[in-house]
Amino acid sequence: MDLLNALVEKGLRRESPTREEALAVLATSDDELLDVVAAAGKVRRQWFGRRVKLNYLVNLKSGLCPEDCSYCSQRLGSKAEILKYTWLKPDEASKAAAAGVAGGAKRVCLVASGRGPTDKDVDRVSQTISAIKEQNEGVEVCACLGLLSDGQASRLREAGADAYNHNLNTSEAQYGQITTTHTYADRVSTVQQAQAAGMSACSGLIAGMGETDEDLVDVVFSLRDLDPDSVPVNFLIPFEGTPLAKEWHLTPQRALRILAMVRFVCPDVEVRLAGGREVHLRTLQPLALHLANSIFLGDYLTSEGQAGKDDLAMIADAGFEVEGTDTTTLPAHRADALAAAGCGGHAEEAAGGGCGGHAKEAAGGGCGPCGDGGAEPEPVTAAEPEPVPAGAVAEARDADGVRTDLVAVRRRGAGTDLPPNA
Repeated sequence: MDLLNALVEKGLRRESPTREEALAVLATSDDELLDVVAAAGKVRRQWFGRRVKLNYLVNLKSGLCPEDCSYCSQRLGSKAEILKYTWLKPDEASKAAAAGVAGGAKRVCLVASGRGPTDKDVDRVSQTISAIKEQNEGVEVCACLGLLSDGQASRLREAGADAYNHNLNTSEAQYGQITTTHTYADRVSTVQQAQAAGMSACSGLIAGMGETDEDLVDVVFSLRDLDPDSVPVNFLIPFEGTPLAKEWHLTPQRALRILAMVRFVCPDVEVRLAGGREVHLRTLQPLALHLANSIFLGDYLTSEGQAGKDDLAMIADAGFEVEGTDTTTLPAHRADALAAAGCGGHAEEAAGGGCGGHAKEAAGGGCGPCGDGGAEPEPVTAAEPEPVPAGAVAEARDADGVRTDLVAVRRRGAGTDLPPNA
């Protein structure tokens, strides 16, 4: 079709589509879906070949957040039965990160719930960054700690952080309906602070929160204007106990169209398939690899993901290859510009893949340390998960036939005594 041919030509020239063209991608029919995926796949292969970058999340601090983000299982007032624990010690976090690196992760994403870090928190995370880098040569580290205060971005960069993640999540027009304890402008400012400090900026969105097509296009065009190196695309995980628990409106086909639209608008940027892929793409996950060049390995912050070994098998079976630490993620023109801006002394840092967005938030985590101010309890020890009884899949559908059983709270890995999924 003429639309897709035009979008491919623009993508190969690093030219973004018009808003009308982006909306038209979202409006395509299911009959046209494979054509849309094939067209966006040409753009993805032009700039990233068949490489897939693996990223691994470490939840440094879970729950107890004072912010009211509606999508988040760690939010103020959340009744989601997630793990709750305060800061992991640097050696604990480094041990958790090592599991992801052993599974093939090129980037470790350090996340903590809450509004934003104190200076003491920045010191703590800086020690963790040092510990991870000392034990894992060539691995990138991205921090996601919430809203930054003056000077904190520079301190994280000096500590060795390659990237900083802070998502816009949704359009400016819809933002007040999702969160009231901070503003859209606060988020934009934090992304800009990270860029000014020489870190690779990572900022993305969450789809499935009741937004319109116009909202989706608005946030992706806003991200394009911010020019992050990485754009994580999350699909809402509707946790029971959160305000958006009943938002089950995404289909696998809709999710693929959203990913294709992001790829066309951000042709040469790392597009990360982030939280909620297992819940909403389900068996169509391999098709998404033709659109996104980056995924998370294993579990998310407060929810379980696909088994790490299954992630690797999916990548291989779909004809893609895992990107090594000796490969620069971004195309040369972006990697060179990032290096010139002061980010990175090695190929991986210059690659600037970014940390996967609120895979944590879409998966039920916040971003930034929580101001709970209490004593630091010991990490929670999780019990072995109980086996799913026969027939549970059929019984776990709601009145509309939605597979609500697909949301599984994380009970292993960081903050527990059980081995992580990597």
